[in-house]
Amino acid sequence: MIDIVSATRLSESDFWSGSALGISLRRLEYDNRLVPRVAFANRRGLPEIYNERISAGDSNDILVFIHDDVWIDDYFLSDRIIEGMRTYDVIGVAGNKHKVPHQPAWAFLDTSFTWDDKANLSGSVAHGKMPFGSISNYGKVPAACELLDGVFLAAKKSALKSNGVLFDPRFDFHFYDMDFCRSARQCGLRLGTWPICLTHQSSGAFGTAQWTEKYRAYIEKWGN
Repeated sequence: MIDIVSATRLSESDFWSGSALGISLRRLEYDNRLVPRVAFANRRGLPEIYNERISAGDSNDILVFIHDDVWIDDYFLSDRIIEGMRTYDVIGVAGNKHKVPHQPAWAFLDTSFTWDDKANLSGSVAHGKMPFGSISNYGKVPAACELLDGVFLAAKKSALKSNGVLFDPRFDFHFYDMDFCRSARQCGLRLGTWPICLTHQSSGAFGTAQWTEKYRAYIEKWGN
């Protein structure tokens, strides 16, 4: 059984009828291994929502943390996740095999948003407003990684709980994924990319005032 954990500003009815994730989960209703755990009309930070499911007594041992603006193109989703969990403790769809000082995102080297060398990157994500968008291929999959994109993260709840790994609430919408991955790696958890087909409606909010504020907090916490 797999918990699909997400948060949305939409009402429950609008989420199921109008959001990319809601429509995708309705399409996958035949698969009773998937258990939606959605915070509707949400105004809280993502770490608070995600941590609740890590700590909840009724949550399943595989937790998927996913944005509400994601189309799930892959109708073998459960099988892909279960396969990935046999190799890694945390999987994502895109990531970086290494990290560098003052890195502002999994794919970039600096705050000028210089892309890292493709040899260090792994994964594929499609982008577009509708399903089956244009594919961005970052590198070979699967691959062990230091950092993963937060658009989709699947993890073993038992590994997170036994190592005390949680999302840091100070990173409400930005850098929660970078911080989480570093905390997981610090505890020796295995991170990696896995082939899962998704289309993300957003390309991120890099460089905004809120993003810059959280970047400073991230560097202050980790020191590099």
